[in-house]
Amino acid sequence: MKIKEELSKIVGEENVNCSMEERLKYSKDYSLTPPCVPEAVAYPKDANEVSEIVKWCNKNGIPIVPVSSKIHFYGATVPTLGGIVVDLSRMSKIHEIDTENRFVRFEPGVSWGVLVHELKKKGMRVIMPLTPPAERSPLTDCLEREIPTNVVYDYGEPMQSVEVVWPQGHIFRCGSASVEGFPNSKSRGVNPSGPGIDFYRFIQGAQGTFGIVTWMSMKIESIPKIDKVYFGPTKDLPYTIEFLYRILPRRIGQECLLLNNVSFSLILSERIPEDFENLRKELPPWTLILTISGLLRRPEEKIAYEEKFLNEVLRNEFPKMELKEVLGGFPNLGERMLKILREPYPAQKKHWKIALKGGCQSLFFITKPYKAPMFIDIVDSVAMKFEYPPSMIGKYIQPIEHNRACHVEFNFFFNPEDEEEKQTVKKIFLEASRIIMDNGGFFTRPYGDLSKIVYERAASYTMTLKRLKKIFDPNNIMNPGKLCF
Repeated sequence: MKIKEELSKIVGEENVNCSMEERLKYSKDYSLTPPCVPEAVAYPKDANEVSEIVKWCNKNGIPIVPVSSKIHFYGATVPTLGGIVVDLSRMSKIHEIDTENRFVRFEPGVSWGVLVHELKKKGMRVIMPLTPPAERSPLTDCLEREIPTNVVYDYGEPMQSVEVVWPQGHIFRCGSASVEGFPNSKSRGVNPSGPGIDFYRFIQGAQGTFGIVTWMSMKIESIPKIDKVYFGPTKDLPYTIEFLYRILPRRIGQECLLLNNVSFSLILSERIPEDFENLRKELPPWTLILTISGLLRRPEEKIAYEEKFLNEVLRNEFPKMELKEVLGGFPNLGERMLKILREPYPAQKKHWKIALKGGCQSLFFITKPYKAPMFIDIVDSVAMKFEYPPSMIGKYIQPIEHNRACHVEFNFFFNPEDEEEKQTVKKIFLEASRIIMDNGGFFTRPYGDLSKIVYERAASYTMTLKRLKKIFDPNNIMNPGKLCF
């Protein structure tokens, strides 16, 4: 079968690449996922071309892996069973920025760098995860439920309406984008829900196994008028978490997160590894980062109210807790921290997760904040068992929705050319994951080998997913080998 010839009829000969050099670029990422080379790469320009590719692959039983970013950490885009990679980078339009309804509608090829830049012109911003690469797709991160650093808004869900190509080639719009006359309809597509079933949730965390999203509407917010950044150096993590239980449910703060000295020093380093060791020695074991912001209405009063509350809580209830605008030995860090939190990681720098050794395996899950120290002890213990120094593990705690829960993340850095080191990290990852699950850690986004463990423990959930997969994708062409398929 002449794959290139057939795909060329759909997207044009210049938009199909079968060279080994190009195919190898899509065969692996920065995780421990084994590489696999696709047979071809196609670059569609719109939803109609995506639909035609899907229909043709369905007819011929050829796997499809959708890709919309250039940097991947979890193995979700590695073409495990070969097939065709559908690179959506040509679909790079921002269709609209609606400041009244506070949403932006854009295609998968739009990067974080472009989106943040264009929104800034309108005085708007998106609520971002921690340091997404500038070249990465915000649509991808939204679909993958990356956790935002901002805890004050009452949604962990920034996504609104979407357009998706289902596995049999049908083009479908979710929520109020499904009404007649869209995008000029009165509803404007701002509601992702219904009518009836919320299909937009069906494609989240699915790693492209249930469809290909061709545009998305995402919530946006105003850029604050005033910001203050506070740093809380700490050795006593449980005490600091108790402090967060006190302030975050009262809607104090915007961005709020905890970084250990490994992750924080890598994020701050201008040159890695040159700056890394010095920064790691100078930084405290953990640093709480908290911003308070004055928005469009009475910004000075809002800042004053939050500062007064914080001072009272620190003085009367948490006297051992330090919270200050300057972190010793790091001048102007507050201003720099705002850029780190609200702009993507610079494209000209190698991302901090891969800058140290070239590879990074991330282990992350959801838990109650007070349990986070227990899970840190578990991971440290497993790492020591396999002679991986706990002092070299990146650790990150992200409160969610006023500290109702938290995202806990561990980053294990490895040299992709060192097979022994890779195997060590894999053993730590799998053993720690099992123990974390046994102790109540909830893996909402399992990838790679971890997905097998998670779905084995959720038999009824797995059985239902497989039934749905047979209905939507009877030929199992959409990113096979992922999730439980």
